[in-house]
Amino acid sequence: MSEQHYEENGPNLRDGTARESSPFINRAEFDRGNVYEGKNMALFEEEMDSNPMVSSLLNKLANYTNLTQGVVEHEADEDSKRKEVKGPQMGTFIGVYLPCLQNILGVILFLRLTWIVGTAGVLQSFIIVFMCCACTMLTAISMSAIATNGVVPAGGSYYMISRSLGPEFGGAVGLCFYLGTTFAGAMYILGTIEILLTYISPSAAIFKVEDVGEETEAMLNNMRVYGTCIIILMAVVVFVGVKYVNKLALVFLACVILSIIAIYAGAIKTAFDPPDFPICLLGNRTLSKRSFDVCAKFTESNNKTKTTPLWRLFCDSSLLNATCDDYFSLNNVTEIQGIPGIMSGVLTDNLWSAYSEKGSIVEKKDQPSVAGSEESKMGGLPYVFTDIMTYFTMLVGIYFPSVTGIMAGSNRSGDLKDAQKSIPTGTILAISTTSFIYLSCIVLFGACIEGVILRDKFGEAVNGNLVVGTLAWPSPWVIVIGSFFSTCGAGLQSLTGAPRLLQAIARDGIVPFIQIFGHGKANGEPTWALLLTAGICEIGILIASLDSVAPILSMFFLMCYMFVNLACAVQTLLRTPNWRPRFKYYHWTLSFLGMSLCLALMFICSWYYALIAMLIAGCIYKYIEYRGAEKEWGDGIRGLSLNAARYALLRVEDGPPHTKNWRPQLLVLLNLDNEQLVKHPRLLSFTSQLKAGKGLTIVGSVLQGIYLDKCTETQKAEENVKALMGVEKTKGFCQIVVSPNFRDGISYLIQSAGLGGMKHNTVLMAWPQSWKQTENRFSWKNFVDTVRETTAAQQALLVAKNIDLFPTNQERFTEGNIDVWWIVHDGGMLMLLPFLLRQHKVWRKCKMRIFTVAQMDDNSIQMKKDLQMFLYHLRLNAQVEVVEMFENDISAFTYEKTLMMEQRSQMLKQMQLSKNEREREAQLIHDRNTASHSAPAVEASVAAAVPEKVQMTWTKEKFVAEKHKNKDSNVSGFKDIFNMKPEWGNLNQSNVRRMHTAVKLNGVVLNKSQHAQLVLLNMPGPPKNRKGDENYMEFLEVLTEGLDRVLLVRGSGREVITIYS
Repeated sequence: MSEQHYEENGPNLRDGTARESSPFINRAEFDRGNVYEGKNMALFEEEMDSNPMVSSLLNKLANYTNLTQGVVEHEADEDSKRKEVKGPQMGTFIGVYLPCLQNILGVILFLRLTWIVGTAGVLQSFIIVFMCCACTMLTAISMSAIATNGVVPAGGSYYMISRSLGPEFGGAVGLCFYLGTTFAGAMYILGTIEILLTYISPSAAIFKVEDVGEETEAMLNNMRVYGTCIIILMAVVVFVGVKYVNKLALVFLACVILSIIAIYAGAIKTAFDPPDFPICLLGNRTLSKRSFDVCAKFTESNNKTKTTPLWRLFCDSSLLNATCDDYFSLNNVTEIQGIPGIMSGVLTDNLWSAYSEKGSIVEKKDQPSVAGSEESKMGGLPYVFTDIMTYFTMLVGIYFPSVTGIMAGSNRSGDLKDAQKSIPTGTILAISTTSFIYLSCIVLFGACIEGVILRDKFGEAVNGNLVVGTLAWPSPWVIVIGSFFSTCGAGLQSLTGAPRLLQAIARDGIVPFIQIFGHGKANGEPTWALLLTAGICEIGILIASLDSVAPILSMFFLMCYMFVNLACAVQTLLRTPNWRPRFKYYHWTLSFLGMSLCLALMFICSWYYALIAMLIAGCIYKYIEYRGAEKEWGDGIRGLSLNAARYALLRVEDGPPHTKNWRPQLLVLLNLDNEQLVKHPRLLSFTSQLKAGKGLTIVGSVLQGIYLDKCTETQKAEENVKALMGVEKTKGFCQIVVSPNFRDGISYLIQSAGLGGMKHNTVLMAWPQSWKQTENRFSWKNFVDTVRETTAAQQALLVAKNIDLFPTNQERFTEGNIDVWWIVHDGGMLMLLPFLLRQHKVWRKCKMRIFTVAQMDDNSIQMKKDLQMFLYHLRLNAQVEVVEMFENDISAFTYEKTLMMEQRSQMLKQMQLSKNEREREAQLIHDRNTASHSAPAVEASVAAAVPEKVQMTWTKEKFVAEKHKNKDSNVSGFKDIFNMKPEWGNLNQSNVRRMHTAVKLNGVVLNKSQHAQLVLLNMPGPPKNRKGDENYMEFLEVLTEGLDRVLLVRGSGREVITIYS
């Protein structure tokens, strides 16, 4: 399924809005001539180029096929008859039922099921099979729901999981499914070799048994050598011609079905004519018949007693007075029938389990036996030994691969006539059939075959025959040859299917490091993927034991099935509007039960394999999350995230966070240039250093204009900002607002950014460096208004001055200080910010210093002690210093600075006046000069204006002085600004005092912190009277003059740091 993407060529905008393309809305094929012929649809003719007529859409839908796109079929190159692409023709029986049957029935049924029944007993075997079959049936129900929820293109289970659970889960589970399929290939090949070397041609073994006890090691080495040869051979066959594998599939399936029919026929025949397979017992111990033929200690011939080959195995000579094994001397040799038949009542003996340790002798429970001396040596004696330790959970792991293969139908979804009907029907029927076969075989094996033979894994007690073969009719060779070809074919099909699965994952581009495996031959055959598959398969071959490989692939398949169930449960619970499966017989409880059963089976089989498989899947998941391509597949996990986010947002809506949980949730205000590029990228660097990925970050900016006109610029700006956020590793959200003017846009952001409880509580912005330039005369007004609005909204404000000198994320300060100048307490922001900054690598090695200012009547020594104790309780490490600022006369420099500031203010006011306004102003000044200078009307108008309620964050003395200052000084009589220059005596005394504070404080800060890496300062509030706004900017400029990096901090009025735990 192609990704949703935006058209790049041709008109894709309507009213400035991008249209999402669709496989059914394809303008390139649209015959526009026909669209405009009729007049019935004239009302919609402007939208025809983006939205087609319904008739055209339905025509395209009707002709839609789900054949694999972009891959040339292998046969198409070699078969000229297939040049025209025919629609998929397979029905339920051929397309789903038989492939599932062939994949489910296989090597375990022929080689291990009898042994599992003998070891676990009929009842526990029934439980094992029932659990595994229930697991696959529940998974098939979930899979059917997913498969019938829309068209499933070729890709099968990987496609379904990835599109339901997202690229991370899809990639992780897809690769697990791939590894499972690959190890299944190794298991089938090991089964093939076991049948060849144990039952068909034992003489073909390369490694011969020389010493006693080396049988297992020799067998494993033979497996490794033959397995490697067969893998190479199979890989060559798959590489040369896949079509031969597909054509032989029917032959292999016929072998499986014939073998199963032979088993049932043999079981029925035992009711009236059991086959003759005698087994030899010494006491209650089973003997291996490979080394002798007569089941007796000695024979009578011509009135002479002769010892048998069996005697010579247990005694040191063939003489009757030879020294023999103690147990051999005390117990008799008896011969019983290995297949007593279905009517014999042997079922009651086989009901219960007979687990054993590795190397123990297979014994018949109810047979009389006299115990010999414990010292007797077991090695070298012809007993039937168990090769591995057995217990219930291990048998589950070995058996489970025999129920896998349920995905075979969904993997062929591209070739089915009606996939939505065939996949559920065929898969569920196949599982029902195979479950019946397995469960009935357990009962038949338990009812027909003697327990010691069932526990004899390699048929040593029956002359090395395959145990299932002994039951089969007409001959054991039917099963031997049938199972050989079926395992061989299953191995070939695994080597064919696994590379294609890997190729599908690689071509999706979600796992970057496997993208090379998406390439192949010109006809689409996955060459590189085949090589990797053969390599991983070889790992399974080198393990060499079928019983060790089976639990490994059980893990990977169980994990895959678990996520299929999870996908169905998530989609059902979320009630996604697009979740409308045609298969109605599913429920989220069934999916949840299936998922739980899969998880339980994983840990039942092998808890350490389960943890390793989960670790592998987890690593792939995190890798895709961090390195993979962004994909939007409308998956369920995204829906789950949205639901969880909604739930969490409703939970945090209740009220403001506790002081302990408070952290700066930032709204970062960026300026963009004419190209919609960010002017100060270092602001985002500073954001990521301050936040370290924690909490909320909203990066906002304002474009001036009308939204309809600025739609494309908005998209471009958003892309640029998001790209820069990615580069600077700023985790957060981007919000671009279009507003008729910049000032209102910032106001909209401060008021409305965020959602519910996830709103910003702090605004971060850069100091407007060019505020003095005449062409940028509004920037300072916007800045001061932003300060006022953050205060009104009870939000903190951070202003970074000289932001372009701030460090990037790659820089590291090896030394230096972060200096905090704590003038007034406004909630503790000044203490918290350096602590947060020092968590980042850039600032980690900087030391924190806190300065506070003592007035005339303060005890500076006591202040220092109190501050140190306060910091101790706050658990902050910082050097403390109290700076004394004594009152002294206002310097000439301060007066001069104030004079220049007021002159500049007058000039700015004058420049803002238009020509007519200037004439009116001149007339007004002339009238006022001729009248009195008291200006009562102006005084009245100023008094009537209600001053804004601004929280002052300056010293107490300043606040009192501000409160009681002479209001007349704000409205000094108008001067003729064209002719007259104000002198010191005419200066506004409030401005002089403020300037004095700024100059003095700046001198103190420069003296102590000129070389600090960062200086944090309390930011004074703007004046209540808006006419002094430009003076306010000058005060801040003077206050921070000569410092490299300054962060002006203005608290929100609430405590943000606490001494309590």
